[in-house]
Parts: sequence; C-alpha cells; structure tokens
Amino acid sequence: MPAKAKTLLIWIVVIFLIFAIVNDPNRAGNIVTSIWDFITNTISSFGEFFSTISS
Repeated sequence: MPAKAKTLLIWIVVIFLIFAIVNDPNRAGNIVTSIWDFITNTISSFGEFFSTISS
C-alpha cells in the first residue's frame, strides 16, 4: 500500500472515530467494551486450549 494511501486511510479512521465518539459517546463506549471483551475471551480460549493439549 502506498504511503500516501495509508496515511489517508489512517486519517479517515481517526476522523470517523472522533465523529462517532462526539455523535454518540454511549454507543462508542459499548462498542469499545464489546471489542475488548471479544479480545480477552479469545485470548482466554487460546490459553484454555493450549492447557488442555499439554495435559
């Protein structure tokens, strides 16, 4: 990906995130919480999987 396109994409994402937070902060907070829960559950599941393999 060209450097200018990558920079533009990053700016678009940042502007969208700012807009989403300003427009509806409760929903933005719920989305972040959901993403965090998904990440922690995924890591926990991988840990559980590997602990059952080594048993």
